Amino acid sequence: MAASSGERSPRPTRADYVAWRTATTRWSDDDVYGHLNNARYFDLIDTAVNAYLASATGLDIRSLDAVGVVAEVSCRYFAELGYPDDIDLGLAVERIGTSSVIYRIGLFQGPAAPDQPANAEGRFVHVYVDNPGPRDGSARPSTPVPDVIRVAIEPLLVG
Repeated sequence: MAASSGERSPRPTRADYVAWRTATTRWSDDDVYGHLNNARYFDLIDTAVNAYLASATGLDIRSLDAVGVVAEVSCRYFAELGYPDDIDLGLAVERIGTSSVIYRIGLFQGPAAPDQPANAEGRFVHVYVDNPGPRDGSARPSTPVPDVIRVAIEPLLVG
């Protein structure tokens, strides 16, 4: 899905994602313009990643010796989402580094077909740090991605 320098990658489709979950929309998710509020997109992106990690590892990921903290999150919007239809969340891993992971999350509404284009796509970067870390506001140095996380996300890695 990488684009050459200066180009935006094309609009992704369902075929670009590996793992799936469904989110139910609520009346309160829509803003005054009648579509999903921007803040809700970021909530869904965060939930898709962390729910996958908890399910795939079978652990409370908050209790690991190292935890993923969000270093970056962004969203590209292609078409509106909104209540009352469910949202399918596709998950893929773009890169696994020593201490960080880059996820891509596709948000879809409508008929499910492999070539269905995403309504939106999130990019979510986790950097792993010691748990617990300092609570005094000082920087938390990165630490390697835990093996249990690495094993859970390797099947999501896409070319």
